[in-house]
Amino acid sequence: MPQNINQPSNQIRLTNVSLVRLKKGKKRFEIACYKNKVLEYRSGVETDLDNVLQIHSVFLSVSKGQTAPSQDLAKAFGPKVPLDDMIMEILNRGEMQVGEKERHAQLERVHNEVLDIVAGKLVDPRSKRVYTTGMIEKALDQLSSHGGAAHKDEAKGSGTATPTGGEAGKEKGKELPTWTGVVTTKSSKSQALEAMKALIAWQPIPVTRARMRLRVTCPTGILKQAAKSVIKKETQEDGAEAEGEKSTGTVKDRILSYVEQVETQETVGQEWEVTGFVEPGAFKGLSEFVGGETKGRGRVEVLDMAVTHETE
Repeated sequence: MPQNINQPSNQIRLTNVSLVRLKKGKKRFEIACYKNKVLEYRSGVETDLDNVLQIHSVFLSVSKGQTAPSQDLAKAFGPKVPLDDMIMEILNRGEMQVGEKERHAQLERVHNEVLDIVAGKLVDPRSKRVYTTGMIEKALDQLSSHGGAAHKDEAKGSGTATPTGGEAGKEKGKELPTWTGVVTTKSSKSQALEAMKALIAWQPIPVTRARMRLRVTCPTGILKQAAKSVIKKETQEDGAEAEGEKSTGTVKDRILSYVEQVETQETVGQEWEVTGFVEPGAFKGLSEFVGGETKGRGRVEVLDMAVTHETE
């Protein structure tokens, strides 16, 4: 007759889980979650705890199936704190543990997203053509494989590694942005912005931000009036301040000063309309200027977020 093996009542065996751990009150607490659901919960995509947790309990050790005693939870979190509040604190503040395969897949996903964003935002300054993700990847690998000093040496010997245009002057006396590779602890968008800053600063390949294509509409009665708004130094999207202040003049002059290249310009009835290309960093200043000077009667429309020419 087979003997019965008694398993402690507070042991629950769980496998194939993502763990979130939090050390509190000299104890380490764990919760067992479904894979990929923790990031969705933290970003606000998922709000239902039942869809995040594999089991509605707090553990001392998920791998051993050992749930946390109520007295330990009360001592660490407080005697009157509900279990859901404890779980949410662990979810929000805890450290997420993932398996090697899952970590690699997540890193690869973020890596590909960063490459796609960068490839869609940067162009060759001469041809205005986009680079393939493979070329962007090689350029970023070149940046991450060398330190700032190595790039500085390259910059002295080669024009391709030197900041273009006025960037050398702006960056003088200030440390240039660097790129060390993709991580899973930051969003793809923020890392893509960091990658673009480094590529533009070091120029391992000739790159510049793709311009925006806008349409600005303004009542004709306002165009010849003197601009009233005081233009402060603008902060570009890469964090650097624009050089100097916009020149004073009429409302029309000031609007055109933002436009790098005018595509069309015409007057239709009581409205003046200009379509052209604008640097991304100037978009906010232009929108605020038009809104303030026209008191909401003018408008700035985005026709294309990033104007590029596809490679053949």
